[in-house]
Amino acid sequence: MEKKIMEFEFSKEFLDRFKLALNDRDAAYIQNSLEGVRSADICEILTEIGIEYGKFVFDILSPDIAADILVELEEDFRMEFMEYFSINELAHFIEILDSDDGADILNEMSFQLREEILEQINNEEKAGHLLDLIRYDEDVAGGLMAKELVKARENWSVKRCIEEIKIQAEHIEKIYSVYVVDQQDRLKGRVSLKRILLAKDDKKVAEIFEENIISVGTFLEGQEVANIMQKYDLDAVPVVNVRGKLVGRITIDDVVDVITESAEEERQLMSGVTSDVEEDDGVWVISKARLPWLIIGMTGGLIAAQIADYYSGTLNVIARLSLFIPLIMATGGNVGIQSSAIVIQSLAGKNGFNDTLGNRLLKMFFVAMVNGSILSLMVFGAILLLFKDQLLAVTASIALLNVVLLSSFMGTITPLLLDRFGVNPAIASGPFITTANDLLGLTVYFSIAVFLYHL
Repeated sequence: MEKKIMEFEFSKEFLDRFKLALNDRDAAYIQNSLEGVRSADICEILTEIGIEYGKFVFDILSPDIAADILVELEEDFRMEFMEYFSINELAHFIEILDSDDGADILNEMSFQLREEILEQINNEEKAGHLLDLIRYDEDVAGGLMAKELVKARENWSVKRCIEEIKIQAEHIEKIYSVYVVDQQDRLKGRVSLKRILLAKDDKKVAEIFEENIISVGTFLEGQEVANIMQKYDLDAVPVVNVRGKLVGRITIDDVVDVITESAEEERQLMSGVTSDVEEDDGVWVISKARLPWLIIGMTGGLIAAQIADYYSGTLNVIARLSLFIPLIMATGGNVGIQSSAIVIQSLAGKNGFNDTLGNRLLKMFFVAMVNGSILSLMVFGAILLLFKDQLLAVTASIALLNVVLLSSFMGTITPLLLDRFGVNPAIASGPFITTANDLLGLTVYFSIAVFLYHL
């Protein structure tokens, strides 16, 4: 009978009572408290109570649940946590896990520890799967795939196929499809469980399977795998080697981490953080990741000060012009970020981006004209209402329209050019485009002011 999953509410009261039970070594209370609680929720509890208490909890839990929790722990916490386990204990957990999860944990270890653990794994087939997987980089299809799958030979009868499924599926949590292979294990296609169950026992698998299915090579980049699964709405995709031999499968939960990590990387790059950093990284590591773009922003600020100084005579004559510098700079920066974000999203998805450069720029121009015109009219009316100065209103509104057009152009063209030259276009956002548009905005604003005021 399947266990009911309990909705868990993590509260201070629960944590206080749980810690008391830990102090008293009340194993019965701890086991009952965690009965039916999801692995992810137990991970949160372990993080709160610390490693030593966490080990006590682990020893109480069933090995299957403990193994699932080990996979879901944050990598840094897991590495410290595993120091409290013996080689035999770690080998047992990894033997329980799906091969892809076990390989991920092994790849975090030192070479010596990895070898010691592999020697203690009793299941020779599982050990072989793990050895096969750890040779791949973690960010390619071979590093994402699991070796556990259900396959059938094309010359089998449906009756034999069903018998084989029962044997092969014993240690597989979810079966999405039965993959069909030839005598050399080359992938030929797949067949759904429904078609197998509805077919007559003496019918051959070759008569009912689906050909021309989508598969990926072992060295395809993880992000490309995620894009393929997203594009074709796949729950699972088979992995083949260069000879077309079926070597594993990637399920949707395997690529969720790839998608999440990619989104986090894009977010950090767009925020001006040039490498993958975590909150608990060292001061120098975090500073080094942030400093380059801060320097760019500071340099831009110094250049902006030079521009303002160059037009200081204009500001001395019409002091009110300075009131709208923040408006011009902020609007230019926001427009640039919006434009670049849309382009980067299109480039990352690799779909819906079939327009030529000319069509792309033309569309950008019309969007910028609409937005810029509306914003300019609003600013024109607001200045007339608040300052009763028609020339100032004309100057600020015309400058704003031009800044919106230029910023939109910069936000569109910069990531496209970077992508063309093989540079991650996400670096075009954040501090880079904001700084560039600040400088453009100031120059345009003061130039228009000089022209209209005849200075």
